[in-house]
Amino acid sequence: MNKIFISDMEFFAFHGHYPEEKTAGNKFLVDLTMYADTRTAEISDSLDDAINYQVAYALIRDVFKNTKSNLLEKIASDILDVLFIEFSELKKASVKIRKINPPMGGQIGAVGVEICRER
Repeated sequence: MNKIFISDMEFFAFHGHYPEEKTAGNKFLVDLTMYADTRTAEISDSLDDAINYQVAYALIRDVFKNTKSNLLEKIASDILDVLFIEFSELKKASVKIRKINPPMGGQIGAVGVEICRER
């Protein structure tokens, strides 16, 4: 199994437990790691035989823009759900989400979760 990753995807969205998070929004950073057998793509050098990073990014962007979640855990789970549906060759994936400058009453760079799932 080989590793494919997209790092530091940045989204502005309205997820969070507190009303001000749902109104003002916040910046999120997302890292995705996917594991799959890439040998066919290595030989063919064809995007048709590979996991398309652009499609993966678009799926993640759609989850951020088109859903409202209270918890980072829910967003991460939703992302993994759509990735496993879209990419049948995906064996394992992890998504790491960081909420930048969360409203916690003090100076905090980020809070986050990392969730991993296997087929």
